[in-house]
Amino acid sequence: MQPTPPISLVIFGASGDLTQRKLIPALFQLCREGLLPGSLRIIGYARRAKSDAQFRAEQRAGVVAHGRVQPIDAEAWEGFAANLFYHAANFDDPQGFISLRERIEHLETEAGVAAGHGHRLFYLATPPEAYPGIVSHLGAAGLQGATLAQAGSHGWTRIVIEKPFGHDLASAEALNAHVLSIFHERQVYRIDHYLGKETVQNILAFRLGNSIFEPLWKRGYIDHVQITVAEAIGVEGRGGYYESAGAIRDMLQNHMLQVLALIAMEPPATFSAEAVRNEKVKVLQAIRSLAHAPLDQLVVRGQYAGYHAEPGVAPTSNTETFVALRLQIDNWRWAGVPFYLRTGKALQQRLTEVAIQFRQPPLALFSHADHDDHVGPADEMEPNMLVLRIQPDEAITLQIGLKPPGPEMALRPVALDFRYAAGFTDPHPEAYERLLLDVLLGDATLFIRRDEVEAAWALITPILEHWANPETPPPALYPPGSWGPDAAHELIGREGRRWRS
Repeated sequence: MQPTPPISLVIFGASGDLTQRKLIPALFQLCREGLLPGSLRIIGYARRAKSDAQFRAEQRAGVVAHGRVQPIDAEAWEGFAANLFYHAANFDDPQGFISLRERIEHLETEAGVAAGHGHRLFYLATPPEAYPGIVSHLGAAGLQGATLAQAGSHGWTRIVIEKPFGHDLASAEALNAHVLSIFHERQVYRIDHYLGKETVQNILAFRLGNSIFEPLWKRGYIDHVQITVAEAIGVEGRGGYYESAGAIRDMLQNHMLQVLALIAMEPPATFSAEAVRNEKVKVLQAIRSLAHAPLDQLVVRGQYAGYHAEPGVAPTSNTETFVALRLQIDNWRWAGVPFYLRTGKALQQRLTEVAIQFRQPPLALFSHADHDDHVGPADEMEPNMLVLRIQPDEAITLQIGLKPPGPEMALRPVALDFRYAAGFTDPHPEAYERLLLDVLLGDATLFIRRDEVEAAWALITPILEHWANPETPPPALYPPGSWGPDAAHELIGREGRRWRS
């Protein structure tokens, strides 16, 4: 990072898990690597009373427990911790925000910054119900920053808002309207940490940087696309949160639709933030609406056996811990190519991947040798498949057919593998490291724009409304350690396809 005027970063919710596990360790790692301006001041804002020294000690423990590089460098930590401060106040206390403004101004004056020319970043690492009040109080305290007309000659002000951004279309629209009544869109960074993962960013690099694949990335060559986000654990003590979210809000509406947009978007004219986000929005808006669709044929919801026994879960809860659905993108590139998405808790393994299955060759010239060397008919040949593994064991695998040794002219599926751990020996930066650096640099490419978040909610809200109907059947039960309810296999099986195992 080039030398910049001092930056004040205020983290609302500084006593929370996200701050200690992710944000401060990421900022410290950026500091160690020389990627932060030396003039960055970090102010933790939370309700509990504590001193700067106590706050620094707590955050040091978080870096020791969760930092990417261990052991921590004592000298580097001391330099970083000298710029950590704490501000105790309630989120609903107007005076707390006025005193916050005064403290920021005091730190800027100490650094020799002229009034109104300091850079300020506000990070909302709080429960989502606190977002509207914090935004209102920032505006009332005069902390919303310069107007568009003044922005060229004044310091910048930015605000980062964590997911979930709303809980349906109406609430997302209302939150957007409220935030944008105080800040303008170019100041707002709606964060989805999935977009900070190296393997997610590599989707575009792989697609657009390799002439082998880009010509094949369309309906004439691709049969269907599967996106899987599976977790082996259950809700793990987060039953109270999960009751208000469920799998569709927790994973599908945000992370999975973002991955789908990167897979399906058209090549942007440039890699500028607006060009990339324009193409992602076009994909989300081109997905066929589910408002009047036969949802029971397109969407499956499930719940793992034993979910009702989890702490914080209602004994009659219909909250889904698994969801699978079929989507259709109605544009020239993808017409007729189904996208199958599934996500769930307590599944067979932890796995996030995209599987792109190519069409079979037009002529059946070969028999098929399976793993037991039995020869089957040509139409049972394994199709070519490209698998982009996002986590764990990040990898790219291309499955092709080759003739095994022996007299038969048959095909056997083999895999061409690339594994990130072997190809790139340097440790991968954490997602929050990349995203925090982008905010400080003013690069919004990996953040969600207003129309993008609303397009995603517009797609998902009809499903939520359908499930809220008391006449809708409850979630199908599935045993922990399986791949979800049988209905999920029937969903894809009706069209002669199967989930990748």
